[in-house]
This record gives sequence, C-alpha cells and structure tokens, in this order.
Amino acid sequence: MPRRFIARHQRVVCAPCWLKAGLGAFAAFGAALVLGGITGASVIVAPMAASAVLVFGMPESPLSQPAHVVGGHLVAAAVAIAADQWLTPSDWVVAAVPAVVIVALGLVRLTHPPAAATAMAVMLTHPSWTFLLTPVLASSVTLVAVAVAVHRLPPRAQYPLPGQPQPACEV
Repeated sequence: MPRRFIARHQRVVCAPCWLKAGLGAFAAFGAALVLGGITGASVIVAPMAASAVLVFGMPESPLSQPAHVVGGHLVAAAVAIAADQWLTPSDWVVAAVPAVVIVALGLVRLTHPPAAATAMAVMLTHPSWTFLLTPVLASSVTLVAVAVAVHRLPPRAQYPLPGQPQPACEV
C-alpha cells in the first residue's frame, strides 16, 4: 500500500490548542443548550458537531470562517427544505440534495462540508421552514460567537481570518 494512503497530512499542532478546541466545543454546545432552555426552541443540530471540529480545531481553514459556517448551513438547509417540500419524495431526491448543495455552496463561495450533513438531516426529518431559524441559524451563530471568544484565549488563534478575495479558477 502506498504511504500516501496512511500518511497523516494534518500539520502538528500543540496539545493546548486541541485542549482549547475541546473546551470551546463544550462551551458552544453548553451555550446552545442554555439558549434552548431559555427559549424553549431546539438550538442544536447534529452537523454542528462537525462544524465545531473545524471552527475550534482548524480556525485557519477557509472552510471554518464565520460566513462559511453560518451561510453554508443556511444555504444547505434552505435548498433541502425546498426540495423536501416541492419535489416528490424518493431515494433519488435524498441522494441528489447533498450533491446540489455541494454545487450551490461552491458557486456562492460558502463551502462548509458539515452543511451537506445539514441537508441530509433535513431530507431525513422533513422539518418546516422554521428549521432555518432554530436550530440552524441559532446554533451556527452561537458556534461562531463562542469561537470568536475562545480563540482570543491563549494559545491565541486568528479567528476570523481577514477577508481576501480569491481569483476565479481558469477553465
């Protein structure tokens, strides 16, 4: 087996950074639970756990930035809810929605891999349009807000990254 299949491509990061990442995720989901308890609304959706890995563990990634987290989940949920409500239910629709979400997120430059899981969650649970506000918007904004605060603690990480427009790809 070629070594490239078993090589770890992730850069070495200090142990305190990963400890802080775990504590940040705990704080974000704790805050979401408290918010949910106060409002009586569901504010946690499972794909946010995958977002937490990116936001707290890899804050320098373009895919971890606030616009990608919030926008990615909102676009994915909106596309999936529209498909769920307007298309005839079938296994093919369930299979197609994450593919459409991947294309849509790429085109609007909001790629966030966990958002495809949000789309799949929608297709499997059939929520109403209020799902966009709670839990999707509420949980993604809570996650980003806690990440901004946590990344100011030592060892510090720059989050969010400064905005820099990227050139379009050549076809």
